[in-house]
Amino acid sequence: MVRVVLIGIAAGIAGALLFASMATGTLLAFVLFYLAPLPLVIASLGWSHVAGLIAAVVASGSLAATFNGWFFIGFLVGVGIPACWMTYLALLARPAGAGSPEVLEWYPVGRLVIWSAILGTLIVAVAIPTFGTDAESFRAGLKDALDHLLRVEGDRTSDGALLLPGFSDPTEQLDFLVAVIPPALAVVSTITALANLWLGAKIVKVSGRLKRPWPAVNAMKFPRFAPLLLAGGMAGSLLPDLAGIVAGFLACTMLVAYALLGFVVLHTTTSGINGRGLALAGVYALVVMFGWPVLLMALIGLADSAIDIRGKVARRRGSPQAPT
Repeated sequence: MVRVVLIGIAAGIAGALLFASMATGTLLAFVLFYLAPLPLVIASLGWSHVAGLIAAVVASGSLAATFNGWFFIGFLVGVGIPACWMTYLALLARPAGAGSPEVLEWYPVGRLVIWSAILGTLIVAVAIPTFGTDAESFRAGLKDALDHLLRVEGDRTSDGALLLPGFSDPTEQLDFLVAVIPPALAVVSTITALANLWLGAKIVKVSGRLKRPWPAVNAMKFPRFAPLLLAGGMAGSLLPDLAGIVAGFLACTMLVAYALLGFVVLHTTTSGINGRGLALAGVYALVVMFGWPVLLMALIGLADSAIDIRGKVARRRGSPQAPT
């Protein structure tokens, strides 16, 4: 138990340092900031969820003592609890059936992806009251915060506002950022949660401490309620006030989840095809350069959930699905 506590303390200090690196304002610090959950993930997967919880409390307390008390809540809610919950789920297992009790069925990867989308939504949703308690005050508070943030060194208008490339009017720029940044943060939270879980699991696997076998990602499937979450988010985004805003976050994060499933389908169905590497690189390049092709990948993911594209391709080839 002493070892678990020491691991938790060390991981908490490391997580706090990564989180606090954002204060330097460099590009590297931006990357390190999003790696803040990684030490907690490693502690949880390699030792136990107790080590992860200790790390979350230590990191939150360290940041609160260094900066102010709000950092305790900010790190705990935005980083610590989501990381601990994801790792706890990743290590859940049950007997596979009536056979040997030593054969375990581990928590499905698809459900972990859905949980990352839900947590990505909740992380941004709980931050809304810091700007306002209704849609109008939230947008106004966020606009004021962004306006203050943009009044930094750079090409300014006559009133001192920094204009980003592509904008000629400060008001138009702020309206655009207020509409785009919250759902974008929810999407980034979803992706970084999965990235940290994957990277942490890889590190723990190399050390030989990963308890669960490496999952077959090419066989990933979403639970039956996943389409309902997406449909509910899209329909709910039409609601007035904060309910519509939060529902919009869920719609965005679920689209990202289905886009990830679409990439799994693409990798699996193109296995063994000549020029596969070049084709995949082209798809990834289009997504990075333009962004909107990710919606096509989400449609592929939705189609696979409905008509089992991977299964049809595998049966046509007369062989099981090849690993990615």
